[in-house]
Amino acid sequence: MTTAPLLDVDALLDDPHTEIIVCCGSGGVGKTTTSAALALRAAERGRKVVVLTIDPARRLAQSMGIEQLDNTPRPVPDVDPASGGSLDAMMLDMKRTFDEVVESQASPEKAKQILDNPFYVALSSSFAGTQEYMAMEKLGQLHRQARQDDSYDLIVVDTPPSRSALDFLDAPERLSSFLDGRFIRLLLAPARGPAKLMTAGLSVVTNALTKVLGAQVLRDMQTFVAAFDTLFGGFRQRADQTFALLQADGTAFLVIAAPEPDALREAAYFVDRLTDDDMPLAGLVVNRVSPSARTELSAEEAITAADRLQSSDSSSLTAGLLRLHADRVRIIEREEHLRERFAASHPSVPTAVVPAMAGDVHDLDGLRQIGESLAEPH
Repeated sequence: MTTAPLLDVDALLDDPHTEIIVCCGSGGVGKTTTSAALALRAAERGRKVVVLTIDPARRLAQSMGIEQLDNTPRPVPDVDPASGGSLDAMMLDMKRTFDEVVESQASPEKAKQILDNPFYVALSSSFAGTQEYMAMEKLGQLHRQARQDDSYDLIVVDTPPSRSALDFLDAPERLSSFLDGRFIRLLLAPARGPAKLMTAGLSVVTNALTKVLGAQVLRDMQTFVAAFDTLFGGFRQRADQTFALLQADGTAFLVIAAPEPDALREAAYFVDRLTDDDMPLAGLVVNRVSPSARTELSAEEAITAADRLQSSDSSSLTAGLLRLHADRVRIIEREEHLRERFAASHPSVPTAVVPAMAGDVHDLDGLRQIGESLAEPH
């Protein structure tokens, strides 16, 4: 039996050198709840915390007693102030964040030209990867602000609920590649001079694009690219800075998973990717683990006893309970096997286990309970 080393969550939260905690993993494994619970626990242990969530379901706002989260950090009420900590929460507004970047990088006239462009509106609202890129951008903004005014000493990030947990790390390069790609360069060519526009090959391509996209759409795209071209270097530079921030010693990645084959497979993939990219991996959190059966009665023994009881009384309640017990023991054994298999392939990854709760987390007390479970050895 391979047992993973224990993740000391409180030591991670209490360490003043820990400035950023990034919670990542596949969708539906409890990243938002874990992020909120970690942030609350850190605040009530004396840290000045802001938690950034990208969860569109807005459960975090409900759990934290805030009617509505937006792109501005807002204080969370009813956080215990005894240790001198504080907690703010915010939800990423990816378009507003994109607008802020444009406004900070361009002159007012150039910024207005970009912000009013229909192609920019579409790109900033729905382009694949924009949400992940803007999560990175907002993290960078928060970190720079915290360094300037000492507003926070810990930032907890809930990464986007992407199909792939790798999207968060790949987003800056994907957006940069798109903006620097051959198609965009082609669109930019007409804006760079009539001589290039008149080449026969480009005319053919431009005519074809006009037929496919329509003249107005093509003009909008060309206008946007021409205006945005001057900002492109700034975007790539900022992306590189944030990526370096994620690799810094003050950052800690927590991979969140559920005790299910797909979630742990994704977690293993992400652990490997973090290692390959020299990202500081703090450990694995396995959520919603079935509580121990607290009995020596095996599933096989329970089924045998149930069969014996049912042969003499087909409606035996005890036989039904024994079968339920057998099902539960098998679930526990399967989950333990999955966790042991992960530990065998990643023996150096510290792990914390959070037992499944009876109901959904919908208030600070529920988040405190999750935080206590994270900190307790199981």
